[in-house]
Amino acid sequence: MIDNPENLLNTELMTDTVALIGIPFDEYSSFLRGPAKAPSVIRQTLHNGASNLFAENGVNLETHPKFRDLGDLRLPGGEDAIAAIKSAIGRLTAQKARILVLGGDHAISYPVVHALTDTYDDLTLLHLDAHPDIYDSYNGSRFSHACPFARIMETGRVKRLVQVGVRGMNDEQRRQVNRFGVTCIEMKDYRSKNPIALEGPLYLSLDMDVLDPAYAPGVSHHEPGGMSTRKVLRLIQSIQCPIVGADIVEVNPDRDVNGMTAAVAAKFLKEIAGMMLKQG
Repeated sequence: MIDNPENLLNTELMTDTVALIGIPFDEYSSFLRGPAKAPSVIRQTLHNGASNLFAENGVNLETHPKFRDLGDLRLPGGEDAIAAIKSAIGRLTAQKARILVLGGDHAISYPVVHALTDTYDDLTLLHLDAHPDIYDSYNGSRFSHACPFARIMETGRVKRLVQVGVRGMNDEQRRQVNRFGVTCIEMKDYRSKNPIALEGPLYLSLDMDVLDPAYAPGVSHHEPGGMSTRKVLRLIQSIQCPIVGADIVEVNPDRDVNGMTAAVAAKFLKEIAGMMLKQG
């Protein structure tokens, strides 16, 4: 378990190791708290014995020498947490590790991606979400979980942002999407048979509310009309370019039903890690 970001200095990883790290942070959630509890719940589900640790491509996370679970970060509060996350992730990427993050709310994506841009030029982001999370500010906070992709795009260090599954955009969000030149494929326009052209290095950000609430009730924001679990899996498995980092965010265990959402998140964890390890 990582007690704090400084201890990452002593974490030695082989090149292309997939480093699983929990970031239990939800201070910038705008509606409900709870996602900070998700990393431990998803891990418990992953290891509860109901399923094995094989991804569908045959990679076994339990025995693979380049899969490492580094535990959870313990963070200070507020904006100090944003800086601490960036520092911790930066120390892992400096070792050429690939990062798989368990949030937490979507606010954590900004410091994680910002850290990756110190190592990777021309990063492409694939963002799966019911919401574009690109407000300039929300409820007076520029670090809200409704704002991370505005902060990311402001850096000018990301080549392209592709958003899939968005539904219910308002005028302000649409202006922001246009301002930053985002490729936004709203759910009403998404067709799974049409491949999305992506170039690596790629960062995948998966907000669990991209799913219809029927598949993932354990999220803070229920947005009907979303994807099925299999559609998300097919999209993940269709990625051909190198995935250098990913996050799974916005699981809220307080709203889950019989652990359904945690089970889906654990499944996504296996499939994303399996893809990353196969590529490595």
